[in-house]
Formats: sequence, C-alpha cells, structure tokens
Amino acid sequence: MRIGIDAMGGDFAPLEAIKGCAEAARLYPHLSLVLFGDQHQIEPLWLEYGAHLTQVSWVHCSETIGMGEHAVKAITGKKDSSIVVGLSHLAAGHIDAFMSAGNTGAMYAGSLFAVKPIDGVQRPCLTSIVPKESGKHGVLLDVGANADCKPEMLNQFAMLGSLYSQFVYHVDEPRVALMSIGEEEEKGNALTLATHALLKENKSIQFVGNVEGRDLFGEQADVIVCDGFTGNVIVKVCEGFYYRLAKRGVQDDYLDQFNFRHYGGTPVLGVNKPVVIGHGISKGDSFVKMVQLCEEMIKTDLIGKIRNSFQQITTGTTEND
Repeated sequence: MRIGIDAMGGDFAPLEAIKGCAEAARLYPHLSLVLFGDQHQIEPLWLEYGAHLTQVSWVHCSETIGMGEHAVKAITGKKDSSIVVGLSHLAAGHIDAFMSAGNTGAMYAGSLFAVKPIDGVQRPCLTSIVPKESGKHGVLLDVGANADCKPEMLNQFAMLGSLYSQFVYHVDEPRVALMSIGEEEEKGNALTLATHALLKENKSIQFVGNVEGRDLFGEQADVIVCDGFTGNVIVKVCEGFYYRLAKRGVQDDYLDQFNFRHYGGTPVLGVNKPVVIGHGISKGDSFVKMVQLCEEMIKTDLIGKIRNSFQQITTGTTEND
C-alpha cells in the first residue's frame, strides 16, 4: 500500500506531519509513505526524525495552499501545491490513498476535480464519528461539504454512511436514522419530510426512522443523516463543549472520546479513491490515525464496495457480472 501525505497541510506543518509520518512508518513497516511538500523544509526534519526509515519517500512541491485561501482559486492557481500534486498522483494511480490536514475546501474541491465522484453519486460528503457510551462509534453525515441539499442527496448519504459503518467500523447491518425535530414521521421541514419518504423505500439500508438531537449519542442508530449545514453546527457545538469542559479540568473517559485526536480524520465519501481530511490543528498522533484510516479503507476496498453498490442500483449489475 502506498499512502500519500500532505506534509505542508495543517497549522503545525511540516513538523507534526513529519513526526506523525515517522511514527506511522515505525508502526506499519509494510506501508510505503510518500510525502508531498517543500523538500527544503522536509529534508532537515526527516533527517532528525526518520532518516533510518527506508519505506518513506517524498515528492517536491514548490507551492502550498494556505488554510484561509479560496478553495477553487487555490487548486486552479497553484498547480505545484502539495494538495494538487498529491491528488494528481492519486488519480494517476501512483499512490493508493492521500491525506491532508490542510485546507478542507481545497481537499474537497480537488477531490472532485482530480479523483472525481463515483458514477451515480450526486455529491460526495464528509463524515464525523459520534462517540457512544457503549464504546461504539456512530457516523454522522454530511458535516459540512454540502450546506444545501436535496432529498436525493441525503438518501445517497445514508447509503454511503451505511457502507462506511459496515466496512470500516465493522457494524453488521448498520441502522440508519434521519436527524429531525421529532421522532414522528410527519415532523420536520420540507427537506426531512421528503427525505424520510425516500429512506423508507431504500432497500439497500436499514432505516429506523427519525431521531432528535438528544438521541445523537444514544443507541438508536449507527448512522445519522443530515444536511451539511446542520451536521457542521452539531460537530462544532460538540467540539466547543468538549474543549470548554477540558479547559475547566473535567476528566471523564467518555468525554475524552470527543477528542478528535483519537480519530485523525474523515474520508471524502463518494469519490473514486481514498481521500482523508484531518483537523487543521492535528499533531503527530493524529497523522498516525489518518494513516490507519487510509490503510483500513484500502484493505477493505471501501471505494470498490461503494462503486459496486451504486452501480447495482443504477444498472442492476455489479462489477463482477
């Protein structure tokens, strides 16, 4: 497996990316890691943290996309940036996955342009892990890629989230729920009402109905679907609440599960190759977790299973037919 890493992405790049890459190389010697970034900055750090590791190489990139840059302008204007070059290598098959803690918008837009959506997928989406008191992990999607959604898009998010939960988190027959303002079928706005009708008819998922915000961390569902605007607000509220409690010295095993460092990053679900986006404040241990997620997506052939599922729905056939 060849995993590409944007060494210039994130608030603490390239130092933390290099430290994380070196640790991942030690933990997973069967992986080949390819660093994308400014060789003049990477090389001295690599000599300090990982010079003895032979399964790591790098591709020099003369440009970097900043965290605050406009996504589309950046990927079209900075052709030699670590994100653009890394995604280009992924699209060409030179690497099997690509990850970055850099500009989320640029990673998402670059994935659409370079790697492209899977046939049948209207809009790829982003996920977030939902910690449960039982120790299990739920999946929430979309969490920011698509602020305005159509019911058909949420119906596809349900399928993507169900496959992700099944093959990456090994949940048998994931239960899928729709985030709304009431459990009753008739509750919600125009989007949720129309989406509910589609999810009820979707035979490729196990739909269990609506859930409310208070049910997010409960056991009612393994996958919860919402539009990207709602999902992003939920994630940011949880993140802010966690940091404020941690700052006040509150210590609890369950609360600690809300620390993003335990999960590393989130995949762009619905594109043709494994693409993982990390938090901008990622440190070395988060980069290790992102490498783990990339490996799991490759090992389980998650993209192939998504492709096969959508092909079966649209044509009635599979890749093996």
